[in-house]
Amino acid sequence: MTQPQPNLTRLRQVALLAKDLQSAEELLTKVLGTEVIFRDAQVGTWGLENFLVPLGGDIIEVVSPFREGTTAGRLLQKRGDGGYMIIMQTVDAPARRKYIESSGLSKVIFSHSHGDSHCIQYHPKGIPGGMMPELDSHDPSVRNPDPVGARFSPWHACGPDFGAYAAAMERHSHLHLLQATCRLAPGKEDIEQAARVWENTFGTRREGSDLVFTNSRLKFKRGVDQLPEGLESLTIGIQGKRRYEEVYRRAREINVIKDGRVVMLGVEWHFVELPENEARSRI
Repeated sequence: MTQPQPNLTRLRQVALLAKDLQSAEELLTKVLGTEVIFRDAQVGTWGLENFLVPLGGDIIEVVSPFREGTTAGRLLQKRGDGGYMIIMQTVDAPARRKYIESSGLSKVIFSHSHGDSHCIQYHPKGIPGGMMPELDSHDPSVRNPDPVGARFSPWHACGPDFGAYAAAMERHSHLHLLQATCRLAPGKEDIEQAARVWENTFGTRREGSDLVFTNSRLKFKRGVDQLPEGLESLTIGIQGKRRYEEVYRRAREINVIKDGRVVMLGVEWHFVELPENEARSRI
């Protein structure tokens, strides 16, 4: 099958792993000043519990195993708290799946379609960065004419009550998911090739060694001896100086600033102050 052109792709959700889910919830909601908008009982099928918090229209999910023998639990034992999944939104995930499978680029490990939404998870083997990739889509409709481009568009992971979670997204519209950075495995140094693998597989636009989403970027760093492959940092934009300063005040208050860096759930969190007018222009 001929390789399709890159599609508009959004970094809609980043999933993190935590050993202690309650402590993780208290930490993130306090420091970021956000709120839990959904807990998905369906993840219990895989022995997991979770919660989702909004960064405007995008999502940070935290999952934690409650039983032995889960993939998430094995990853926690191996790496500790940290990154788990990169969840992207594209125009037509089933069409991209056909190309991925026909080209032998990756293996689907879970898929589900319900109503207008399509969720497709891929095996992380051969995908640089140490994160499980997921590529989803919502079909356009009169109610949802621009699923990728509209900042507060419906998102299946947030549950069935669109009115409730969209309102929560808007309450936190001053928060923006600007960047995720993944470290390659020890000995791996070709960060441009890493980005090219994601581009070729998932159809995300690439600029050099960066993946360029409609709302954000995914960067790669060279592997470091003794450090595992995986999510190294997240960069969050914050609209307004007062809110920006409040995040750091709360981080100092609960002692999650180490050597000048905010570190939560095994990930460095970088914060960027955004002017009011710039923040409004971002999806």
